[in-house]
Amino acid sequence: MTSNGSTTTKDGLSNVNVTAALDVEGNVPLESVQLDGLVVLKIIKHCREFFPSPVTGQLLGLDVNGILEVTNCFPFPGSKPDDENEIVDGARYQVDMMRCLRDVNVDHNTVGWYQSTYLGSFVTHKLIETQYNYQQTFNNKSVVIVHDVSRSTHGNLSLRAFRFTRAFMEAQKEGKFTTESLIKNKLTFSTIFEELPITIKNSHLVTALLHSLDDYEHVIPKASSLDKETVVGPLTPNFDTLELSLDPYIEKNLEFLLEAVEEHSQEQSNFAFWQRSVVREQAKMQATLQKRKQENSHRLASGQDPLPEEDIAKMFKFPPEPSRLDSLLITSQINNYCKQLNQYSGPTLGKLFMAGEFQK
Repeated sequence: MTSNGSTTTKDGLSNVNVTAALDVEGNVPLESVQLDGLVVLKIIKHCREFFPSPVTGQLLGLDVNGILEVTNCFPFPGSKPDDENEIVDGARYQVDMMRCLRDVNVDHNTVGWYQSTYLGSFVTHKLIETQYNYQQTFNNKSVVIVHDVSRSTHGNLSLRAFRFTRAFMEAQKEGKFTTESLIKNKLTFSTIFEELPITIKNSHLVTALLHSLDDYEHVIPKASSLDKETVVGPLTPNFDTLELSLDPYIEKNLEFLLEAVEEHSQEQSNFAFWQRSVVREQAKMQATLQKRKQENSHRLASGQDPLPEEDIAKMFKFPPEPSRLDSLLITSQINNYCKQLNQYSGPTLGKLFMAGEFQK
């Protein structure tokens, strides 16, 4: 082996080990998000402490060759949207935290933020505004981690990473969500967010601890008798998943779904009202144009100069088209609720059919 890192074979040929070059300029697009185990525990702890109130926090890390490595995070202080002093204090808190992390040589590069949600109700105007500011500032290299505390109580950790697509960023930059803008940017409810896969990275010591917990089982004697009580390990398989009762969150999901459908119906009614108003104004303008043409024909027949027709368009003011952003967000939220209902009801119905076959 030579000093420059190359290896020499028996034939005297040298094979140089070339490592992949790091993406220093950040040209490689993001493909996945990697969370440290400590970051996951911090997010879970913060969200559970304030549940069901929504909380947010900052994500810190580095973008390495298309993988967003999140190595640290810290929570944002609670603030009231109408209290300017609280908002100013929150911004000052973030700056102070970043300065302190830099002083102790901890990762302090902002790569996104996280927020808690209840049953997937996270598609709001506040999230849209915050995530847009992050992606505009950090060149589409930031994500939002959404943690659903209610779904995580079932034993399945619910962590999802989202960012806006380029089509939505262009529409949001223009500030117009009209029908023409949606067609131009090819924007639909399914192309608002881009979900990135999440992987959790643990140190070797933590991995060894998890493997040891899988076989963990010990016996604790009862205080009142000589009988002994066996405590099963946290990762030991159990029969709780075979319970035939319906999922309690299905009912809540249906309530949220019905509310979202009503809001979507209201948005459709508003859009239909605007369309009817435009049609009425167009009919009035066409009638006025027809009347002007008849009048001009009579004036020409009598040898008079015709009246201009260009000023008729200025006499009518068409109502502006309402923004379609609310309709897109509500439709995206309805799609999210439907997916959750499919996930909740599918296994439950499968267990019921299986139990029915066993009874036969």
